[in-house]
Order: sequence, then C-alpha cells, then structure tokens
Amino acid sequence: MTDGHASSLETGDATALPEDVDDVRDALVSWYEADHRDFPWRRTDDPYEILVSEVMSQQTQLGRVVEAWEDFLDEWPTAADLAAADRSDVVSFWSGHSLGYNNRAKYLHEATRQVIEEYDGEFPRSPDELSELMGVGPYTANAVASFAFNNGDAVVDTNVKRVLHRAFAEIHNADDPDYETVANTLMPPGESRIWNNAIMELGGVACGKKPRCDEASCPWREWCHAYQTGDFTAPDVPTQPSFEGSRRQFRGRVVRLLGEHDEMDLDTLGHRIRVDYTPDGEHGREWLRGLLSDLADDGLVQIEEGNDQTIARLQ
Repeated sequence: MTDGHASSLETGDATALPEDVDDVRDALVSWYEADHRDFPWRRTDDPYEILVSEVMSQQTQLGRVVEAWEDFLDEWPTAADLAAADRSDVVSFWSGHSLGYNNRAKYLHEATRQVIEEYDGEFPRSPDELSELMGVGPYTANAVASFAFNNGDAVVDTNVKRVLHRAFAEIHNADDPDYETVANTLMPPGESRIWNNAIMELGGVACGKKPRCDEASCPWREWCHAYQTGDFTAPDVPTQPSFEGSRRQFRGRVVRLLGEHDEMDLDTLGHRIRVDYTPDGEHGREWLRGLLSDLADDGLVQIEEGNDQTIARLQ
C-alpha cells in the first residue's frame, strides 16, 4: 500500500498493517461476495470434494477442471468409493481427462485409503495433519483446511504473490519479500475460507499478468501502490514446459493405452504411442523401456520380461 495511508507496512516489519486495514479487508470480501467465478467446488465444504479439485487444479486450467471434477465425483462420489476403486481405473480416468502427471491420481487414491484406514473415514482438519496424507503438500493441505474447515493459514500462490507485490510498496521494494507473514497478518483471524477465495479471485480476475484494475473494479485501487504509481511489475511467473512432444505426454499415452488393454508388448505399444517409433531407432525400444521404467518407479506400470518379448500392464 502507498505512503498516502498512515502506518503502512514498515520495511522489515511485516506484521505492521495500514491503520485502515479493516477497510482494506472489507473492500476485498465485499467485492468477492458481490460477484465471483462460480466454480462448483466453491459451493461445498466437503473435504474430499475440495481435495479432488485442488489436486486436479495443479496441472490444469480451472475452466477445464470443472467437467473432469464432476465426472470424477459421478464415478467416485465419496472418499470411501475412491479408496475401494481399482487404481488402474483411477489412473485411466486421470489420463483420459488430460489432468497432468498420472502419479497425482495414484497419490489421491492412496490419500483416500489413508483417510478410511487410518482416520476412520474422517478427514483430518488442520494443515499439519492433512500434510500426512499421501501426495498432499503444504499448499494443498492448507487449501483443504481453509475451504473445508475454515481452519487454514493464508494461501500464498503465484496469484497472491502478484497481488501483494503490486499492492504493498514495501513488498515491491524488498529484496526477499516475506509474502507468507504479510498474507497471514492481512487475513482476518478465523476467516481463511472467504479470505483465501477472495484474494485468489483478485489475482485471477483483476490482478493477472495483464492487470484489469478498472474493468474488474479492483477493490484495492484506493490503496494499491501499483495502481497509484503505474508500476505493475511483478515476480516472474514460471512457465510450464511444452506438453506437446514431452515425456509427460508420452507417459500419458502409455497409461491411457494400457488402461484400454490388459497388456501390450513393447513394439505394439511403441507404434501406438508415436508415429516415428522404430525398434532400434532414437525413439525405439531403449527409449520406451526408459519411459516404462519411470512409470514402474511411480507404481503405475508393471513390466514383465519374457524370453522373446517385454510385456507392460498397469499395476
């Protein structure tokens, strides 16, 4: 926030907030409640449904996640249903809906088994406890705690960092900004559900890489350092490696094909996943064995070596 408002964040003291911090908070929450993107997982506080949405959203644009999320819950409506499912079916669904790294499907499946077997079917409620679930990192654990139980810390993702960097002059000018402390101090106590949804919405709708301050009626224009100075620089946003032609793409093709067939031999599989496959070529048996070995290490594929051929199948 700019120096035009008294007691703005002091450099080196991330816990000091503007004197009118309540107005800053109220403006954001009111803006969010008046109009926001209506994703279906925002209408539930079921931790299982929220966990599924969070895991899916790690690799896929939110608009594309909606259909996959709804289809997934049609197939496995509860954590118990998913825990009882065959892992190969879950992985095949994941690959068929182009949801990114297939080991996320494996981890999600294992996490629900933990909930059923270790927590008597009840999801843990705190970020630390949720982090004990397979494949659930600190960000996802905090998101589930926030949106399911209103029991989380402030979410700090790329969008939130961009918002804080632009809004606070002290964050903007710091060599090593303490985003987490600022975000948690700014968040109203005990309001992680509404606050995290609101500030993430701000970063996704009004304060993107190309800001839309006036078009989106950004509620922080009155206080925002970037809006008042015209300096909309922000931390670099990492770019995802190209999916087309990547190992990730071919891993997905392997899993999808093995989900459609009980098993496939090496050369049949190779010819099906890429048009330039030649057994002794650059993208031949040695390349494919490496791909299958990676998938086997992830617990997704089983490889059986015979006298005259290699057979692959889903675990």
